[in-house]
Formats: sequence, structure tokens, C-alpha cells
Amino acid sequence: MALTTKQKEKATKELKRHANDTGSPEYQVSLFTEKIKRLTSHLKKNKHDFHSRRGLLKMVAKRRSLLAYLMKKDEKGYKKIIKKLGLKG
Repeated sequence: MALTTKQKEKATKELKRHANDTGSPEYQVSLFTEKIKRLTSHLKKNKHDFHSRRGLLKMVAKRRSLLAYLMKKDEKGYKKIIKKLGLKG
């Protein structure tokens, strides 16, 4: 279920702060969002995959904490990423 390099690049190219960015909250939130979308579609097909469901819940919690941090530190950046990724804010 891991994302390939091309999939990661496609998911994060508009939110990177610089060319080698891998640690900014914006980058991480966009990666988590892509992983969450893929895992959600997997769980729709495999309803009894409880181990993956637990991983999904952990990713959602991590994304939520990163978004809370971003909102506290940079509200404009938070609003931009929410709009870009289509998340509720």
C-alpha cells in the first residue's frame, strides 16, 4: 500500500516549500491525505481488515495534530492547505 515516488511527487508538488522539502507540515499533511484516501478505498473492499483500519485511524489522528499545529503557527497556510486538499476546517 506504500506510495511510489511519482505518486508522492504528484500529491505534494504544489504544497512543498522548496525542492527538497520533506518535513514541513504542509508536505506531511498532503502525504497523509493521499495515504488516507488509498487506505479508505482499500477498506471499502476489505471490511474485515482491522489492522489496516487501526493504521488508518493513526494516520487520521497524526494529520489532525499536524493541522492543529499549522493552524496555531500559520493560519494563512492552514486555510490554504484545507482549501487545496478539500478538507473540512
